[in-house]
Amino acid sequence: MNSIKRTVFPSIAFRASDFPGHHKTMPEAVFPETLRHIPPPPTKESLDFADLAIIDLAKFSTPEGKAQLVQDVRSAMSTVGFFYVINHGYTQEQTRRIFDIAEVPFSVSEQEKQKYVGKMKQTGSYQGYKPRQYWHIDSGVRDQIEQYNIHTDVTAKEHPEALRPFLPELGAFARHNHFSVLVPLLRLLALGLELPEETFVEKHSFASDLSETWIRIMKYYPRSSEDEEKTKNVWLKGHTDFGSLTFLWSQPVSALQILDPQGKWKWVKHIDNALVVNAGDALEFLSGGFYKGTIHRVHQPPADQRDLTRLGVFYFVLFNDDVKLVPLQESPVLRRVGIIRRTEDDRAPSMGTYRKGRIAAYGQTILKEGKEKGVEEEEVAGVLIRHYN
Repeated sequence: MNSIKRTVFPSIAFRASDFPGHHKTMPEAVFPETLRHIPPPPTKESLDFADLAIIDLAKFSTPEGKAQLVQDVRSAMSTVGFFYVINHGYTQEQTRRIFDIAEVPFSVSEQEKQKYVGKMKQTGSYQGYKPRQYWHIDSGVRDQIEQYNIHTDVTAKEHPEALRPFLPELGAFARHNHFSVLVPLLRLLALGLELPEETFVEKHSFASDLSETWIRIMKYYPRSSEDEEKTKNVWLKGHTDFGSLTFLWSQPVSALQILDPQGKWKWVKHIDNALVVNAGDALEFLSGGFYKGTIHRVHQPPADQRDLTRLGVFYFVLFNDDVKLVPLQESPVLRRVGIIRRTEDDRAPSMGTYRKGRIAAYGQTILKEGKEKGVEEEEVAGVLIRHYN
């Protein structure tokens, strides 16, 4: 198992000014002590890794660099739908601090956790805990994944007592993801469609009830050999995310796989202090199929990591709830290459309707056998959803 130990951090290492989003005129504050997450070493197994583009956000500051990034992001999102981001503004130590904080929700007693369990089916929101064994995976096997989900307005809901001292840091982390990473990427994606630079930015509010964008802290626990056999070692079936973009803060336990354009599952390699970014359905809808919501799954880790827990930190990005998921037909690029629709425009749901339907249904509904081998289907908000097994 991963090890954690109690560490008193030197005050100079973690002051408020170390973190993006800190206002320099505010008094200096030492952040609270927490457990230290000790990441395991990366796998030494020989895996078939995906060849993903690396987007260096440091280039965004010059006109030449920005122009190159437009082409690089456009190419990655119109083919593979995944890429890495480096030089995003967080140091290695700041990222490690976030993973330290990510251990906190899982240290809460089971009794207290029950007070903060999300009401996914009733509200279509993940806010709070998603307990283990909530989702059905396959052949009667339920998941061994625990989550804690936090809105970008970290004060919008009450949190477990142990997490409350860390809310200012989590709020700064949300702001960093949004303004230092998301906003530049949204501008690059708009320019890649030859649209005004702020086209997508204007459709993503921050810390607002207009948007359900959230931080997810997620822990994957090892499963029994019986469960592995019944599910063919698949922890989460192949699927697409339903939002606009997803950020995974890279961590060393290999489990994420993507389905490449040739129909082969490829592992996603860990890059220290990088983000793994992928497109979701909502971006695919608005881009008329130009940007790809790529199918991905979670697989049992390789042999040398099989007994480890896998701690994940994510930023799930959604368009504002009132955005209708229809193609941006004014794009000159879409006029040239054509539009691929998943549903007719007059039947297309809003982001809010689609989000609520996807969250309420995931892992809860009985899937139907699809036309393709190994594909199961369901309909959510008028859209056909495929799960790949």
